[in-house]
Amino acid sequence: MKEIRGKTAFITGGGSGIGLGMAKAFTQAGMKVVIADLRQDHLDEAVRYLDKKGDGVHPILLDVTDRDGFEKAAIEAEKVFGPVSVLCNNAGVNIIRSMDQAKDSDWDWLMAVNLGGVFNGLMTFIPRLKRLGYGHIVNTSSIAGIVAGPGNGIYSATKFAIRGLSESLRYDLAPFGIGVSVLCPGTVATNLHESEENRLKRFEGGIDDETGKARAFTRQVFREVLPTGMNPLEVGTKVLRGIERNAFYILPHPEFKDEFQESFDEIINALPNEPFDPKREVFEKQRRQSRRDARLRADEVK
Repeated sequence: MKEIRGKTAFITGGGSGIGLGMAKAFTQAGMKVVIADLRQDHLDEAVRYLDKKGDGVHPILLDVTDRDGFEKAAIEAEKVFGPVSVLCNNAGVNIIRSMDQAKDSDWDWLMAVNLGGVFNGLMTFIPRLKRLGYGHIVNTSSIAGIVAGPGNGIYSATKFAIRGLSESLRYDLAPFGIGVSVLCPGTVATNLHESEENRLKRFEGGIDDETGKARAFTRQVFREVLPTGMNPLEVGTKVLRGIERNAFYILPHPEFKDEFQESFDEIINALPNEPFDPKREVFEKQRRQSRRDARLRADEVK
């Protein structure tokens, strides 16, 4: 989407962190921005930071797990700024917890927000973008959606899913002139340490001593690590450039190259070096060609 000035973007999790970084970069480029967030205090701070309420920025209180709420937010956005042409499914939460320590409520919460929130955003705005005849979608995954580490199994499950969903969506929406990007950031200076404070009551679950210690550990680690991360505005600027280039992968952090290479090498090296049934190859050639054709169409989206 090369012409972005004057266009409207809808950003979930837009009240702070990466979402706010996107909002700042977008408004500086002349876009109108709807920032949707679960917390009113974050929205209020964001509006003061952006300093454009009533002009190029409109805040909406939104729980991304609420499908009806998403529809109402879309209608409000259209009333204020007209059609939304850029959707950024960015809202997310995180915990540091190995699967042997995790609770059912942990799984339900992260799946509902990280993955369910993306799904709800897509189902709300894809029909609108198709009617518009063009647009771009950015789904926020993570470095943890490419290479997983210890203690973040549930989080990685949501982020791997977003990455796979985004790639398939890229091919499905290309015929309608809609581009798709997947953003995979590493450590960014955000408010992710506040995740537990944003846990909705229905996802609370029981808090025993072990759970309390795990939550305290998560907050401590994030408070120590996150301030060393990339500036959210830098990430937002790279997202803007990615939209303009119709880039599928938006990878802000160059320091992960070696880690990616190790992971991909392990995958390639695990493939068996042995003959296979030529009947199977007929289908596989057709599948590969179909995917190549879809990628070419996706690359041509303007």
